[in-house]
Amino acid sequence: MLKIKNYVKAESLTQAYELNQKKTAIILGGMVWLKMGNRNIVTAIDLSGLGLDTITETEEEFVIGCMTPLHTLETHKSLNEYTNGAIRESVRHIVGVQFRNCATVGGSIFGRFGFSDVLTMFLAMDTWVELYDRGRIPLTEFAQMERDNDILVNIIVKKAPLNTVYLSQRNNSTDFPVLTCAASLIDGVPRTVIGARPARAVVAEDTEGILADFAKKDPQEKKEAAKAFAEYAAEHVATDKNMRASKEYRTLLVKVLTRRAWEEIGGRD
Repeated sequence: MLKIKNYVKAESLTQAYELNQKKTAIILGGMVWLKMGNRNIVTAIDLSGLGLDTITETEEEFVIGCMTPLHTLETHKSLNEYTNGAIRESVRHIVGVQFRNCATVGGSIFGRFGFSDVLTMFLAMDTWVELYDRGRIPLTEFAQMERDNDILVNIIVKKAPLNTVYLSQRNNSTDFPVLTCAASLIDGVPRTVIGARPARAVVAEDTEGILADFAKKDPQEKKEAAKAFAEYAAEHVATDKNMRASKEYRTLLVKVLTRRAWEEIGGRD
C-alpha cells in the first residue's frame, strides 16, 4: 500500500526542487507506477500546476514538458510526422488510452525502467533532457545515471534529419514488452537501441562500421548490412531472463527485430 503523509502542489520549480532534496520526498509524476508499490512517503510533490504538460515546437526542436501524457505523444501530428509514426508505435501498446492519459513522459524517462518503450524510442533520436539543477544533458548520458534528487523539467528532441523505426515484441498486446528495438538514421548516422533486455535500454554501438554510409548503399547492400549488423547486435547486446522470456529468446529477438528495423529503413526513400 502507498501511504502519503503530506501532499504539496508545487507553486514553482524552485519550491519543488527544495522539497525534493529530502529522501522522504518524491515527485508524483503521473502516479501510475508509484501507486502500485508499498511505500511510505512523507512529502508527495505534484508538478501538475506548473504548465509542464505541453509540447512546444520550434524550427530547431520539440520541447516536451515532463508532465505531458503519453497519449499526447501518440496523437501529436508534427512529432509523428517527424518520426515516421514511430512515436505512436512506441506507446500505443502501453495498457490502454485511459492509462496513457495519466502516465507522463517525464515519469517514463526519469524512471529509466527496463521495460520502458518510451526510453527506447527517445534514445533513438537526438534527445536531451533539461534538469532543474544540472541543465541540459544528452539523454544517452542521463539514461546511464543513477537516480538523484534533481527534477526532470523538459525532454528536448533536436530536429536533425531523421529516419526511424520502432518495433517491439509482446506476449500480449497490452503487456510489458519482451524486447524493444528502435533504429534510426540521425542526419545519416546510424543508431540502434535495444530495450526491455529486461534491463534498461542501451545503444548497440556499431564499432565495426557495418552500417556506415547506410543511406548510400544500394538495396541489396542495405539488406546485407541489416543482416550482418543484426547478427553483430545479437552477439554484443547483453540480455537476461525473467518471467516473460528466457535469455536465449531475447537474444534471438535482438537479431530478428534489429534486422527488420534496418530493412524497413533501407526500404524507404
